[in-house]
Amino acid sequence: MLFDPNRNQLRQMYMDAWNRFRQGQPLEPVQAQIAAVVQAHPEYHGILDNPDVALTQDFPPELGQSNPFLHMGLHLAIRDQVSTDRPMGIKAAYARIAAAADSEHEAEHSLLECLAESLWKAHRNGTGTDEQEYLLSIQRKLP
Repeated sequence: MLFDPNRNQLRQMYMDAWNRFRQGQPLEPVQAQIAAVVQAHPEYHGILDNPDVALTQDFPPELGQSNPFLHMGLHLAIRDQVSTDRPMGIKAAYARIAAAADSEHEAEHSLLECLAESLWKAHRNGTGTDEQEYLLSIQRKLP
């Protein structure tokens, strides 16, 4: 399921990880990562507690709605990038941003904006992401 999940399978992973966490059940490593991100976003708990909404609701940006699954997925991506220092240099940049931020969550949001823009540009242009441009956008946020 991790290699080619559809939208509902991905959303179900979030709900399952969150439910297992709240019930005190053992978590697989990826479930622990998901649960940590969900825990940091109480504004999304209601959606995750309602499978009918979580699995069917669209979150169109033109209506001003943020997609909670995309948002949390970007957090997971940032955490993975920082832990592996890929693209090279992101770990040091994150450390500087985090040192000046009020919280790690706030620091992740700074990088999250850059990642979202980079992904949007790649999608719009039908290309892969440009790691150098992505890193430059992060460096512009350095304190």
